[in-house]
Amino acid sequence: MKFYIASSLKNIHNVRYISEKLKLNGHTHTFDWTTLNPAVSLEKLQEIGQLEKEAVIQADVVIMLLPAGKGSHIELGIALALDKRIILYSSHGDINNLDETSSFYHLSQVEKFLGDKDDLVNFILDK
Repeated sequence: MKFYIASSLKNIHNVRYISEKLKLNGHTHTFDWTTLNPAVSLEKLQEIGQLEKEAVIQADVVIMLLPAGKGSHIELGIALALDKRIILYSSHGDINNLDETSSFYHLSQVEKFLGDKDDLVNFILDK
């Protein structure tokens, strides 16, 4: 399975943790944005955006960890448009909080997972 993990810099440790667990089980991370230095120019930002777009296109599954940044929501939109398997993860119930959620989180194509990150890894591997 090829996977991409969308999130914010606030979740960098969780992104790396989940990626490593999936890779240890023989799966491929299409692009690990956590290894990049912050963009220092618009050209570099464009290059990163292209890499992230291609990674979503190549992925069999797109995993989005909340809280997520603005780029993650664009990646979610690309994944939705391409009918990718999408797993939306939250360690708490913010997915179901009307003040914090998005209508796109509740589309039938989006699998929602609440709980522990190890349980999330097992959920991904079991399907």
